Amino acid sequence: MRQSDEIIDLIGTLKNAGACFAVATVVRTLSLTAAKAGAKAVIRADGTIEAGWIGGGCARGAVLRAARAAIADGRPRLVSVQPPDLLEAGGITAGEDREGVHFEKNLCPSQGSMDIFVEPVLPRPELLIFGATPIADALASLALNFGFRVCSATPEAADLPPGERYIVVATQGGGDRAALAAALRAKARYVGFVGSRRKIAALRIALAVEGFDFGQLDTLHAPAGLPIEAVTPEEIALSILAEITAIRRQGARPPGRPPAALPLKPAEA
Repeated sequence: MRQSDEIIDLIGTLKNAGACFAVATVVRTLSLTAAKAGAKAVIRADGTIEAGWIGGGCARGAVLRAARAAIADGRPRLVSVQPPDLLEAGGITAGEDREGVHFEKNLCPSQGSMDIFVEPVLPRPELLIFGATPIADALASLALNFGFRVCSATPEAADLPPGERYIVVATQGGGDRAALAAALRAKARYVGFVGSRRKIAALRIALAVEGFDFGQLDTLHAPAGLPIEAVTPEEIALSILAEITAIRRQGARPPGRPPAALPLKPAEA
């Protein structure tokens, strides 16, 4: 079996196992280099090369650093390893990013240049949905088209290991408090509640009495979804998925989105 076939098989195995890793591919070389265009390596989140070859120490350190960074933020990188004189001729400093390329210095005697594309491969984001309601069904259906792994949530969600997880409570009167408590205890990037501001205000008071602190309650997105005047279950599902997508890509509460509904004052608890 060719090395490229082995790497393809390994990538499939790691993806099926839900592992985080990066694939580094040499896309261009100039002068003498240990690895040539087309060479690949599979790199784990801790910087270990699982399989493949991307050259010796001249490029390895830069590629491994880029792989760890790519896995951490989910963004691909193009790394150009060049000898000092070539960097100087271009007015480039080692460690600099310019026009989407990260430049590093090659101090090996060969004085060759390599361009390496580093692509992170991360598990599909997980969407846990509490409830069996029309909005829950519409959200589950829509989220599949955006690459989410959709699961029906249970109270055991609070015991799941950390991951890229988003939770929506769409119980709509069928065990709202228990579902919301489990969702808030879970390790998730987003917890949204489908319901009116009046309902969430009452639930927030009850949860505060139960022991949830105000900071944790203020992370709740309620009512869930961006304010697009949604009416139908499908429109509401769209608004929720849009809010989740904004948080995935921007890393924070979307611009213009108010904090959690009706913040509690200590006296209200």
